[in-house]
Amino acid sequence: EVQLQASGGGLVQPGGSLRLSCVASGFTFSNYPVSWVRQAPGRERELVATVSKTGSTNYVDAVEGRFTISRENDKNTVYLSMNNLTPEDTAVYSCNVYVGFESHWGQGTLVTVSS
Repeated sequence: EVQLQASGGGLVQPGGSLRLSCVASGFTFSNYPVSWVRQAPGRERELVATVSKTGSTNYVDAVEGRFTISRENDKNTVYLSMNNLTPEDTAVYSCNVYVGFESHWGQGTLVTVSS
């Protein structure tokens, strides 16, 4: 069974930083791209960043230059380092992987950016 568990969210002031982690199990982690997605209240789910199995990365324009996605295959973990956070980054952040012709989502972690 594919399982994804995100952690590291919290309340942070505008301009602050957070680092999210997502631990995966139930599949060969190193063989798959992994993404971070977010959903703000009243808004559509948004793909934030993806890291390929070789480590190449892609970002949505809104976070380019502020967020960094990375992975540690020996720990089955993907990270999202977030800097210069703004209130528009407030959302539930989850990790996502497509395995076995199915999209899998983990329980998300809430990030709140507010003064």
